[in-house]
Amino acid sequence: MAPHTRFLRFLALISYSALLIWVVLWHFVLAPSEMYSPLFLVLMWVLPGLLPLKGIIQGKPYTHAWANFILMIYILHGFTSVYAVSEQWHYATVEILLSLSAFIGCTYYARYRGRELGIGLKKRKS
Repeated sequence: MAPHTRFLRFLALISYSALLIWVVLWHFVLAPSEMYSPLFLVLMWVLPGLLPLKGIIQGKPYTHAWANFILMIYILHGFTSVYAVSEQWHYATVEILLSLSAFIGCTYYARYRGRELGIGLKKRKS
């Protein structure tokens, strides 16, 4: 594995793991919700993030690629929270930064590692 690919894998893994820890910390410790049950919060914010975790830990390029769809949930939640929940803007900013760094790491790791392994999209014949 090339050094830049290894760095991107490290970025994706660390950012994704930190994002999951941050979401739990934010919604259960720092600003627990009085409107929603803990079960709902787990299903809404923790469970989606756990779905691609095994493949990210194993370094699978395909999993890194589709994990970006799940990361979009956290990016959109962060931007919405900055706008709508003004007293928690600093928590949302951390979520945005972690989500974006995981998104960048996952995107480019999937791209470069896929090239190294010879995995790619088939070219359309003219």
